[in-house]
Amino acid sequence: MECVVQGIIKTQHVEALEILLQGLCGVPKESLRIHELCLKSAPVLGVVASEVRLLCDLEQPEPTWTVRHVGGAMRGAGAEQISVLVRTVVESKASKNVLRLFYALGYKLDHELLRVGFAFHFQRVARITVTVTSVDKMPKLYAIDDAVPVMPGIQLVEVTAPASSENYTEVVAAISSFCEYLAPLLHLSKPGVATGVVPTAVAAAASLMSSGGGKSF
Repeated sequence: MECVVQGIIKTQHVEALEILLQGLCGVPKESLRIHELCLKSAPVLGVVASEVRLLCDLEQPEPTWTVRHVGGAMRGAGAEQISVLVRTVVESKASKNVLRLFYALGYKLDHELLRVGFAFHFQRVARITVTVTSVDKMPKLYAIDDAVPVMPGIQLVEVTAPASSENYTEVVAAISSFCEYLAPLLHLSKPGVATGVVPTAVAAAASLMSSGGGKSF
């Protein structure tokens, strides 16, 4: 299982967010450059169509591939009452031939994206990951070098952590607590829930840039 929240921030405030995250996490950031391909299987009688994402890590000396399938979200009264989405996720490392394999299995490319930015990883109840990325689209197939932002001037912020049926409540609490530290800069909520830029972001960014950081989380 995975616990996740998302939000957006103006690109002009990303440096302030990085300063805050550095202070909270106490670890160096990691650069990200991920080519993401979303594949969908053709509907077949009696078989539910499926979707997988192939993630190619372009920051590595030799690009590495990961297959990722996101399942359904946790349902019920308990799930509705928490501000963090809890969902099933399956991930596996793969070889460079993975795209060819899925094409052979009948999958078709639905869309592709390039995510460029940075991440922080730190340990609390679980290994929490914070990513800040520009989500870019390609004008033509595999044209990574020509990618342009989907939302110019806006970057996506995502906080995720692995969880199990035994400990997800503790992981949700840890993520919710962490998000409170980021609240002056951005609002984080379940994926799919519309959030805008918070009105306090300008003042909070200015304060962070002048003070140089935050307290450890």
